[in-house]
Amino acid sequence: MAFKIVFGTDGWRGKIAEEYTFDNVRRCTQGFVRYLQATYSPAQVQQGVVVGGDKRFGAEDFTAAAAEVLAGNNIPVHFAGAGTPTPVISYSVVERQAIGAINITASHNPPSDNGFKVRDAHGGAIDPAGLKQIEAAIPDDISEVQRLDAASALEQGLIVSFDPKPAYIAQVHRLIDVQPIIDAGLTVVVDNMWGNGAGWLSGLLAGGTTRVIEIHAERNPIFPEMRRPEPIPPNVDAGLAAGVRYGADAVCIMDGDADRCGFGDEQGHFIDQLRVFGLLAMYFLDVRGQRGPIVKTLSTTSMLEKLGQRFDVPVYQTGVGFKYVAPKMMEVDALIGGEESGGYAFRGHVPERDGILSNLFLLDLMVRTGLKPTQLLERLFGLVGGPHYYDRIDTRLASNEFKVESQARLDAAQPPFVGGLKVTGKVTTDGYKFELEDGGWLLVRFSGTEPLIRVYCETTHGDKVAAILADGMKLAGLEANV
Repeated sequence: MAFKIVFGTDGWRGKIAEEYTFDNVRRCTQGFVRYLQATYSPAQVQQGVVVGGDKRFGAEDFTAAAAEVLAGNNIPVHFAGAGTPTPVISYSVVERQAIGAINITASHNPPSDNGFKVRDAHGGAIDPAGLKQIEAAIPDDISEVQRLDAASALEQGLIVSFDPKPAYIAQVHRLIDVQPIIDAGLTVVVDNMWGNGAGWLSGLLAGGTTRVIEIHAERNPIFPEMRRPEPIPPNVDAGLAAGVRYGADAVCIMDGDADRCGFGDEQGHFIDQLRVFGLLAMYFLDVRGQRGPIVKTLSTTSMLEKLGQRFDVPVYQTGVGFKYVAPKMMEVDALIGGEESGGYAFRGHVPERDGILSNLFLLDLMVRTGLKPTQLLERLFGLVGGPHYYDRIDTRLASNEFKVESQARLDAAQPPFVGGLKVTGKVTTDGYKFELEDGGWLLVRFSGTEPLIRVYCETTHGDKVAAILADGMKLAGLEANV
């Protein structure tokens, strides 16, 4: 029986050579082909599909495998190749008027994994209904896959390589004036996490008094000095230490495929991704004076609701993943959208996370206000009624049986208090979110990309974070480890 390919929060991911094989990538691509043929007219299908990927093991060969299946189905391929940032692949869909993209990346997963992401004609994540259609269309047998070898496809013009960099850079310059950052005399450390972001920020900010120092800029699919290329502690520790070593004004961090943003302050401390979302919203609303809806997943900061009230803009909450965020952003013409994992998207761009642009906006926030990151946080807290504290515990699932048992426990859970704070509501849109009296929350959720259960919280009481997480672990039937 063929391996069952299931799309999670953002595409399909698996262990290289075990689940993630060339044949399974080809099967996945054939499923995407069938979806495209059922969704678009034959003339639209001829607009083609962008194919790119990250710098993980075998990336060149896996991207070529996907391109060969598209070509074998007579679908033109705009081939960006391996080493292309996810936001650049997404923008290329719009720039080249393609009908979608295949992105070979496992994003922030461990080095043993690779993945398969798909994007729509807007460059954004395909909605859950579309992903289900693709899943259902994946053939059970490799014999059903149509394929044309790359050399023949290149000769026939069905695969055409292109450089996506110039068009993306031109788009960045339309969205932000980088010259003030170039001339600001900042020292910025950029941690590329051995991934696709290498060279992009340093290139965009070259030629002035601002100094950009890159680390982890070489290709290394083992991802030394970190467990995985995910821009959260402890993976960011080496980058933050480099910030201290070089006396940096800020540390800009991107994950392996450069769609997520991490940020460190002038003291070498990590600014968690919920606070970064708050800073970016403050940048657009309070500093640039723009207005528009905010879209957030239920796993991110309640500071956004407070900013929404203060600046009279609506805030929409979705399930976890850009497959929910992207469609909502387009529906309401959102100013900004984002999630707890450090992925943020912006109006006037593609509805896709962009770690390059996010870091540039944060640097622009520093330049426009003349404030250091620690001072910017003080300004944000002044707008939302004080500091908000966040933390998360990830636990690997022991078995599917445990997952079923844990879900049953959480379905039945009606705790009056969590971490000593009164529970005011329970939301089960995506996982189990317990709303707390201070406007904070506890969320217990099973990952859509890995066999993990995540326990998250945010609160205005810094001394209660550990207790809230401990109660969340107990509700899920896990041994507390905080």
